[in-house]
Amino acid sequence: MERVQLVYALASAAVAFFLVLLIEPAWIRVARRRGLVGRDMNKPGKVVVAEAGGIWAVVAASFGLLVLEALYTYLEGEVYYPAELYALVSLLLLASLLGFIDDILGWKRGLPRWQRVAFMAPVSLPLVVIKAGQSTLSLPLLGTVDLGAAYPLVAVPLGVLGAANAFNMIAGFNGLEAGMGLLLMLFTAAYAYLKGLDLVLQASLVMAAALLGFLRYNWYPAKVFPGNAFTYGVGAHYAALVILGNMEKYGLALFTLYFIKALLNLRGYMHRVWKPGVIEDFGVPRPDGTLDSPLEGIYTLTHAVIKLLKRLKGSAREPEVVAVILAMQTIIGLVVLILATKGLL
Repeated sequence: MERVQLVYALASAAVAFFLVLLIEPAWIRVARRRGLVGRDMNKPGKVVVAEAGGIWAVVAASFGLLVLEALYTYLEGEVYYPAELYALVSLLLLASLLGFIDDILGWKRGLPRWQRVAFMAPVSLPLVVIKAGQSTLSLPLLGTVDLGAAYPLVAVPLGVLGAANAFNMIAGFNGLEAGMGLLLMLFTAAYAYLKGLDLVLQASLVMAAALLGFLRYNWYPAKVFPGNAFTYGVGAHYAALVILGNMEKYGLALFTLYFIKALLNLRGYMHRVWKPGVIEDFGVPRPDGTLDSPLEGIYTLTHAVIKLLKRLKGSAREPEVVAVILAMQTIIGLVVLILATKGLL
């Protein structure tokens, strides 16, 4: 990456970061005043927190990407990946809009789960329109596969749908979704740097900066929750970067923890003890602020970490659970990145 590209990326990331710091406090005040709040389930008593604040991290990242394009247009006298950048911005805003609608309705009754999943597929249209990615891709176990026209028309929508919905699977604790998103963006940026994928690197840094700004208000004890506007937007953005960088094998490997979570949930379904909306990933808060697992078995990732911490140190607290999961994702990211540098991914 040339020096000017790095400077433009950092400037755009700074815009995204400071926009979140500027807007989020105002949103927290408005949300609380209007009663758009939710109970913090991992704390004793009835602690309520402003909802749906993650939409501003997505909006800030979108502005950051537009600033990136503007810097090239005005300072270099040329457009810079216009189709890809505008597709990224459109995808971000469409995915976030769908999630925000669900956040607002969810405050009262919510969208049916099948609608949340199905409506995400058309959100991939900005990538489909520009025929993003290459039809020849490398996948774990399957090797190199050429999907032809099925790639932009089928694989891209499925990838966006899957990532946007899966990103919401590891959630429910202060700072967890934003922390996971930040790590995914940083490891994506590292891979993009090694492979010379300039646009992917810049877009990853812009989103990482927005997530870092949001963590200022979402870290324990959280002042605002991210909401589906956040998880859908960040998940869709991650899928888009993987597609634009033709890095499907790396992207799937980096998502390992989400696959583990899915397998644990599947085990819970088979044992008929785990069901979204009935038993969630939250812990059971005790009066002293520590957490218990609501189930005897291990059917979700956060409950597994709670049990692990209780066995190792006798108790589990919310920030400790989050720290362990983020450490696990960091280890996975480092291993995957090392494998990629050796040409194994």
